[in-house]
Amino acid sequence: MLSIAIKAARKAGNIINRASQDVGALTVQSKTYNDFVSDVDRAAEQAIIDVLKDAYPDHGFLGEESGESNQKADNIWIIDPLDGTTNFLHSFPQYCISIALQQKGVLTQAVIYDPVRNDLFTATKGRGAFLNDKRIRVTNRSKLQDSLIATGFPFRDFTHLDTYLAMLKDMIKKTTGIRRPGSAALDLAYVAAGWTDGFFEINLSIWDIAAGGLLVQEAGGIVGDFEGNESWLNTGNIVAANPKVFAQMLQTLSPHLTESLKTPK
Repeated sequence: MLSIAIKAARKAGNIINRASQDVGALTVQSKTYNDFVSDVDRAAEQAIIDVLKDAYPDHGFLGEESGESNQKADNIWIIDPLDGTTNFLHSFPQYCISIALQQKGVLTQAVIYDPVRNDLFTATKGRGAFLNDKRIRVTNRSKLQDSLIATGFPFRDFTHLDTYLAMLKDMIKKTTGIRRPGSAALDLAYVAAGWTDGFFEINLSIWDIAAGGLLVQEAGGIVGDFEGNESWLNTGNIVAANPKVFAQMLQTLSPHLTESLKTPK
């Protein structure tokens, strides 16, 4: 299954790379405030679905652009054809394709492909995480104060903006640096690869984090919601890091948690 997902990701990557040569020619629409979709998002997602459906006609799909299909299937592919669309539309070279497989509710396969750098991140549950066929691991850094942490700013829903800014303020004070590259899927892949020590963000969608979350777990890291529990895939409130930094991130974030950001009872 992983090899088919890789084939699908590379096919979408070819579409995105061709489109990147003339971004100005694309038709761009606004789905909601600050949330854009272009011809290339739709074409890349359809290419992914075509490859997967040809191999697995009885599987279901959950795509950012096409929505749900056959959601009662045991196998559901979770697809973000272009994570970092705003970056792409500004020719800022930080975006990727994210594909995950959920089998009976459990994430089992993950592919994140960066078509700009030709970096292929993959994971299979219980078999580790890889970058271009080389095993990757989260960092072994033990102190938050020595850590480089990635995040994502609220950009379409500002309900939790004040809470997030309070979190960010404390993170800035307690780390060696904060980065906001603009693609949550790649942010998580970078944690898995040991390029950053942790990541946190509020209110993401399942297709933003499914593949990246499995990558971090298979690279020896921990993924949880803001209380360290397992609701992150459903709530979109996510913290990911190596085990020692993860605990310290939760301690830093916890004073700012509102009821709406706590683990659903």
